[in-house]
Amino acid sequence: MIIIEPTYYKNFKCIAGDCPDSCCQGWEVDADEKSLEYYKTLPDSLEIKQRINSVLDKDEFDNVIFTLAPKKRCPFLNDENLCDMHIAIGGEHTPMTCRNFPRFIYDFGGTREMGISFSCPVAADLIYHSENHLEFDSEISDELPTLNNIDAELFIKIKQARTKAFGIVQNAEKPLNKRLAELLTFAKALQKELDDYKEGGNEISFEEVFDNPELINPEWKEKVEKITIKSVENTLANENIASYFIYKYFLLAIYDNDVLSKAKMAAIGVLINTYMGESAWTMHLWSKETEHSQYNMDRYKKLLKEADCLSVENLIQKINVV
Repeated sequence: MIIIEPTYYKNFKCIAGDCPDSCCQGWEVDADEKSLEYYKTLPDSLEIKQRINSVLDKDEFDNVIFTLAPKKRCPFLNDENLCDMHIAIGGEHTPMTCRNFPRFIYDFGGTREMGISFSCPVAADLIYHSENHLEFDSEISDELPTLNNIDAELFIKIKQARTKAFGIVQNAEKPLNKRLAELLTFAKALQKELDDYKEGGNEISFEEVFDNPELINPEWKEKVEKITIKSVENTLANENIASYFIYKYFLLAIYDNDVLSKAKMAAIGVLINTYMGESAWTMHLWSKETEHSQYNMDRYKKLLKEADCLSVENLIQKINVV
């Protein structure tokens, strides 16, 4: 299998208790089946097993979760912001969500793409402050390709289109606002080849798009309330934001034939940074609120198509504000 990851990926290292915004606070953690089976093998007399059993529950999506403690803290997060489960039975036996975070891993048959998300402050700093265009390292592992029902022809088409999208966004000879407009125009044309895409119908404002029903960090609400319309800066940080969304989401169009929404996410990501405070922390807050809340993310995906303010025409106007 071919393993692909951004060059900054290898530099990520969790800072645990020193983190300014613990990943063990603010959101529910799913308990995956493999971890649950392991917990059943623990002696009943073991304190950590008793604690695990006492906080297991199900959410509205019927996922098995750990019930949060006061202030939305993970029930295993101690006063030093360290994980009692990790300490008691080892990090390899914590839930898969915890072991992988903030990494994302996508298997496409013989190719595995890996990355890190803005939702972690350390990862956000690495992505946002990278001094180079997004580049990748690759290696070949002994692992066999995963079974899949991916349409090979569509996969090649979308992968080639993503390469073109990277080229558009990283073309430093043009101002970034022009690159983002070109990206949206390119994706709109490609979308017509793939599937119908009906835009608009919802008159929700741009600010309301980001007023998420599930609030994880009150600081995000303050960011939304203080949105300031301004021009897009021609910075490498903004380019890296757009590249992040293209890498993380564009190729997933092989499953839903929707490349246009993925391109919109890249442009909107830059607008979030522009309108809500140009910093890695702003992108971290957005990601934690949206990418890691199933409820908020489902709503956002729907609005990418339905919100009038997020149509290609309106986004290009926003991008070109001077």
